[in-house]
Amino acid sequence: MGRGRAKAKQVKVARRLKYNTGGTDLDRLKEELGVSSPSRDPYEDSYEDLAKKYADYADDDDDGEDDKSGR
Repeated sequence: MGRGRAKAKQVKVARRLKYNTGGTDLDRLKEELGVSSPSRDPYEDSYEDLAKKYADYADDDDDGEDDKSGR
């Protein structure tokens, strides 16, 4: 005996967690976890480097097929 009060408290907490509709402060959570949001696109430089690297290939052959016939 004596477990009724503890069980009632557990049920109360479980219901609160189950039916809570939000209220989570995501900014505060980010701070607690130490997550930093980037101020710009981290892949921006990569796209520009790839575009420069493969720009020559885009101009060589427009139809995308190899010309093996020697024409």
